Amino acid sequence: MRVKRGTTANKRRKKTLKAAKGFKWSRKTKFKAAKEALLHARTHAFTGRKLKKRNYRRLWQVRINAAVREFDVSYSKFINGLKNTNIEVDRKILSEIAQTRPEIFKEIVEKIKPNINVK
Repeated sequence: MRVKRGTTANKRRKKTLKAAKGFKWSRKTKFKAAKEALLHARTHAFTGRKLKKRNYRRLWQVRINAAVREFDVSYSKFINGLKNTNIEVDRKILSEIAQTRPEIFKEIVEKIKPNINVK
């Protein structure tokens, strides 16, 4: 008995074209073009997931720096002070606190000020 592969091939093509939905021009309708477009799209998506982490970290650093400058402290000295005082709060939470709860952030800055230049 012979095996007819039509259903498998159609399923594979349909899956690829469904993934390419929303692409421009023939990349959404033609299998070969869709396959190539998806290859590139997935590469960029992978890179984008890595870049997103970097971009958010940079954003948190900028926010913390802006908040700390009000107390005449630089970002690097602030982070160094946190390490010297053994306060383990990550940058994401610090930036959130600086934005939403400035009174608590002020307490953190006041607590680390004596330990800023200690080595």
